[in-house]
Amino acid sequence: MGMTDEKEYLSREKLKELTKELEELSTVKRREVAEALEQAKSLGDLRENSEYQEARAAQEVLEERIAYLSNVTKKAVVVDSHHSTKVEIGSTVVIQKNGGDKQKIQIVGSSEADIHQNKVSNESPIGRAMMGKQKGDPFTVQTAKGNTEYKIIDIE
Repeated sequence: MGMTDEKEYLSREKLKELTKELEELSTVKRREVAEALEQAKSLGDLRENSEYQEARAAQEVLEERIAYLSNVTKKAVVVDSHHSTKVEIGSTVVIQKNGGDKQKIQIVGSSEADIHQNKVSNESPIGRAMMGKQKGDPFTVQTAKGNTEYKIIDIE
């Protein structure tokens, strides 16, 4: 995922969670990793020092995560759950596959998507297909297996 100027749509809770993690990593974790590096350096020859290599690797992972989080939180646009007549980010939508069961899904920004919690990204094929639609509207999702027809039963 590149560092772009795109907005990052997040719920208030998710933004709070990421901001807290960023704070924790930039202060406590950075200090811990720095101490581990110092300790490893004191053990002598850095070329054959596995503690030092591990501490460097941990530092790299940490700095990447910090960069990612600070990028996401900078671009964050808070989306509250809301009631709208159109499907948008934050909407909870009841959909039905042609002749199938009803399904309830929530449209969220990409960094919050979680299929196990029925949170679908606005950038996913099904999310994109639903955006802007209204109750009663049919929509088609293109998948590798072909097109699937759905209908929007309700927007909560």
